[in-house]
Amino acid sequence: MANLREIKTRIESIKSTKQITNAMKMVAASKLRKTQDNIINARPYADHVNNMLRTLKNKNISTDHPLLAEVTGKGKTVYIVVTSDRGLCGSFNTHIIKKAIIHLEKNPDADLICIGKKGYDYFRKHSTNVTENYINLFNEMDFSISTEVAEKILSLFLDENYDKIDVIYNEFKSAIQQDIIVKQLLPIVPIESDEISKLDYVYEPDEETIIYELGKKYIHVDIWRIMLESSAAEQGARMTAMDSATENAAELIDKLVLHYNRARQAAITTEIIEIASGAEAIQQ
Repeated sequence: MANLREIKTRIESIKSTKQITNAMKMVAASKLRKTQDNIINARPYADHVNNMLRTLKNKNISTDHPLLAEVTGKGKTVYIVVTSDRGLCGSFNTHIIKKAIIHLEKNPDADLICIGKKGYDYFRKHSTNVTENYINLFNEMDFSISTEVAEKILSLFLDENYDKIDVIYNEFKSAIQQDIIVKQLLPIVPIESDEISKLDYVYEPDEETIIYELGKKYIHVDIWRIMLESSAAEQGARMTAMDSATENAAELIDKLVLHYNRARQAAITTEIIEIASGAEAIQQ
């Protein structure tokens, strides 16, 4: 009977785990829907600002401005690694960290900026290149939070004379698909397009100020978009992982229930045999 009690206890334990994983799946699905709406709202603004910067650059206006300059390869590179603050989201963080390691091996002198606790926890143990870290930003997704990060990144780029800042993050495609993106954040790379305005503009107050303000707005909204993409990808990965965990728990419960019933049937059969044997012995 001790064996039966152990099996029954394990079944109840797995049922509790199944309830937790199912609840986490539903919470992730809810957060995913909200984040997707924010991404849809953020993309058009970022694209329009990028289009304006592309127009300025293609008109050969202030192309030597730091925000639009060409990468020389002579200065230092910074990698911004965007991971999640929490686990239980499959290989979401592992793939990002592996990609960052590959780039660091190619450029060992590069600095690191970690957004997300999982990436920071790993690189603070395995690297001395971490210069900045931001954790628990994804608990309350707010544009003002991403603005603070963007301002810090801008000041680092302009004040520390970094040659290039790249960002490594998961871009959301669907609940079951996330693409790892390695993107040059600074200097800004305007998207190539043939649709360039042919109009001659009058710039007020001046070209350099306009480029700086547009570049600043673009970095603000792009950091916000990247955080939204990463958050959506995280929730999609967590939803998929928790759905798989829930299904595995259900399968394990079915197997344990079957095992429990067999063990109980065997125990009952044994008791019947013992009773029958005892009765037969008494009659003799």
